[in-house]
Formats: sequence, C-alpha cells, structure tokens
Amino acid sequence: MRLHITTALSLSALTVLALAGCSTGSTSAVDPGSSTSAPTQREGMHVPASVLLSSAALSQRLLDESDLGEGYTRTPQRPAQHDDVTVIGCPALEDLGSEAAIGDSLDFPHKAKASFTYTGNSSSEVSEELYSDSAAKLSKGIGKVFDAMLSCRSYQVASGSTVVHIRREKMAAPDLGDEQWSQSLSFSSGGQRSVVKQTAIRVGDVLVVVSGAPSLVDTHLKRALGKVERAD
Repeated sequence: MRLHITTALSLSALTVLALAGCSTGSTSAVDPGSSTSAPTQREGMHVPASVLLSSAALSQRLLDESDLGEGYTRTPQRPAQHDDVTVIGCPALEDLGSEAAIGDSLDFPHKAKASFTYTGNSSSEVSEELYSDSAAKLSKGIGKVFDAMLSCRSYQVASGSTVVHIRREKMAAPDLGDEQWSQSLSFSSGGQRSVVKQTAIRVGDVLVVVSGAPSLVDTHLKRALGKVERAD
C-alpha cells in the first residue's frame, strides 16, 4: 500500500508537492541546512534574456525520459482533487487559504509540468515544474509560499476523513541560478511515512521546481536547470 498525497503551490497555495509512488517507509533525506533566497550573480553563468516564455516553449524545456535515463516512465497528470482541505496548526498557511491545497500549480501565466516514476531500486517519483513571469513576480510568489511553509516546523492537513501529519526541514539550496529555495517535508498518515524534497531555482524569468524523492531531486536538479538554459 502506498501513501498518495497531492497538494499545490500557488500564490495562494500550500505547496507544489506531489507525494506519490513512494513505498511504505521513508526515503532518506539529506542533512538540513540553510536555504538561500538572496539574488546572486555568478561569473560566467548564462542567464536567459528577460523574455517571458509561453507554456508551449516551457514544455519543450522539460526533462523527458531520454534526459533521465533508464528506469523512468512519464506518469499522466492526476486530475485536480476537490475534497475540502483544512490546514491545522500553522497560522501562516491557514492565512494563505486551504483551498490552495486542491490546485495544481503556482499561479503564474505560463507553466509546464512533467512527472516521472523511477523503478530502479524502489518505486518513487520525481516531478519538474517550469514557470515564466517577471523575475520580481517569480521571486515574490515562490518566496511567499516557502516562507509560510517554513514558518511552522510541523502541522496537519485534513482532507475528508484523512489527516496527514507534516514535518518540514529547511534545506541548504545549491548555489545555482539567481535565487534558490529548498526544503524537505515528511508526510505520515495511517502508519505510513514518506519524505519529499523540493528545490526551486530561479534563473532570469524562469522558475524551475523539482520535487520528489530526495535522491532523485539531487540527481536531476542540475540537469533540469541545464536544459532550461541550453534552450535559450
């Protein structure tokens, strides 16, 4: 039996996490550290021009099976969930609005998403989301949600008769792009537990968000960012 949790990350949302395809028991998380959200400029790094990309253009920059390697299968997008969702024990998230938890993505005008199941050592998932908007709007939107989530070490999300216990850890974000955010969330419900890592990198007017099993996020984050930059 697997634990399936889908929540969303938007300007009025909780998170863009999709905890799915994780086997009973936890996936190991990396050591916690400090995330970085201050804009940086890296010598010699290519930064895309300040041109917003359409959703179709973003779709061309998503990772695919050929980028990920053997053992990955693209999973169909799950339909939006419409159950009433209540956030318990985290005022900052409650203030954002619990209906955010039934959405699909950040509320930016241009977006694209792909999710993959990896069946190498165990069945686990990794997903990538791309967004395009002005740098200021991307920074404010993703920063607002991460700040809200990281304001509470633990909280609960209730959907119907299901109550999910969530614990978060602030992670050290890799020194990539112009701004970085990273966190790890542990989900437990009905005796099952899974861990999801989520890292967001803004490079110019594109936001790259990779979520899933911590080891898969660490493996494919640079590859996802590189594909976005090479396509410019």
